[in-house]
Amino acid sequence: MSTTRRIKLGCIADDFTGATDLANNLVRAGMRVVQTIGVPHGPLDTDADAVVVALKSRTIPPAEAIDQSLVALQWLQEQGAQQIYFKYCSTFDSTATGNIGPVTEALMAALNTPFTIATPAFPDNKRTVFKGYLFAGEGLLNESGMQNHPLTPMTDPNLVRVLQAQTRGKVGLIDHQVVAQGEAAIRARIETLKAEGVAVAIVDAISNADLLRMAPALKDLPLLTAGSGVAIGLPANFGLAPSSEASSLPVARGLRAIVSGSCSVATNQQVLDFIQRGGEALAIDPLRIASGANVAAEALAWAEARVNRGPVLVYSTAEPSAVRAIQGQLGVEEAGAMVERTIATIAHGLVERGVRQLVVAGGETSGACVQALGIAQMRIGPQIDPGVPWCHAVAKGAPEGLHITLKSGNFGTADFFTKAFAQLDTPTA
Repeated sequence: MSTTRRIKLGCIADDFTGATDLANNLVRAGMRVVQTIGVPHGPLDTDADAVVVALKSRTIPPAEAIDQSLVALQWLQEQGAQQIYFKYCSTFDSTATGNIGPVTEALMAALNTPFTIATPAFPDNKRTVFKGYLFAGEGLLNESGMQNHPLTPMTDPNLVRVLQAQTRGKVGLIDHQVVAQGEAAIRARIETLKAEGVAVAIVDAISNADLLRMAPALKDLPLLTAGSGVAIGLPANFGLAPSSEASSLPVARGLRAIVSGSCSVATNQQVLDFIQRGGEALAIDPLRIASGANVAAEALAWAEARVNRGPVLVYSTAEPSAVRAIQGQLGVEEAGAMVERTIATIAHGLVERGVRQLVVAGGETSGACVQALGIAQMRIGPQIDPGVPWCHAVAKGAPEGLHITLKSGNFGTADFFTKAFAQLDTPTA
């Protein structure tokens, strides 16, 4: 199928918050971006420079992740995408068997390309890569709290080693000394690596300047794989410059709420900050969900009595020891899926009760909530914190539209929840 609307960059994201993160960076760098929830059933019906297809494929079996990604690739090619971008998290987290490596190799095969790059670097969010090692803030990834992630624990910060364990092809490195020399040096290193039989190269980046130096050298690659950081330099490859036009959203109205299913260090701090500021908050107990209690109905009754007075927070955030105890009783996958389903039901109920400004924390939680709300695509708005913009979408229970932000568990400052709503109170040009 062909279409008269042709896009420049076609993106496949392995979770919903990551898709929004990527779309945010592309918009800020000058691209008009549409984010779809899953693969659309027909051609693109609006003009855009880039489309980000949001999948929920990070932690599903590798074969399923590959199948979904290839369907997304085919649709993006039908829209005329000139380059494909596979987006994963800036913490490069994955299961022991994937899915970053298997999906990357499947996309390479489908595009008939023998080489691509991989870098989760996102300096604005303190994710940097040096000598192939991933840092989160001042420390290595495996000292950041990610070693305790309930689904995708990351205990090795060496990205060459991590990716090599997931791929059949050889993994190499384009280190910082090469990146610092700019486009010509990076292109030369790519040719050397290809001659050595390297299929995927981890690329160092410790600053936005590194990402901007990197971008021109990637212009001719059919496939890029990265976190969202690389996106800041790509619009210029297509002759586009930053513009504020694409980030404007309708005026925000309605009640406010937050739902959180993330157990990350950052989200734990955000929940604590909200409570310490006097915010109304309710913790839900996964063991009560497992016992058959109607936790969603209880939470909605609790929220309904309070949400007219100000933002309410419903969360399942817990310390790593508590998470492990729950997983021990229910199993890792079922414990996570059960909480996601419950929070998604709560999010839908909140919107039915008049919430029109909704913050969702956690990648898997965001995917479940977006699906429960029947959101098909989102318009990307202004950035709250690096990688986290407000969006606007039509949703079940909100035919006139809903302001929603999907926050990766590891993103945002401690006061993120308060800051997000305050931003909607401030008129934008």
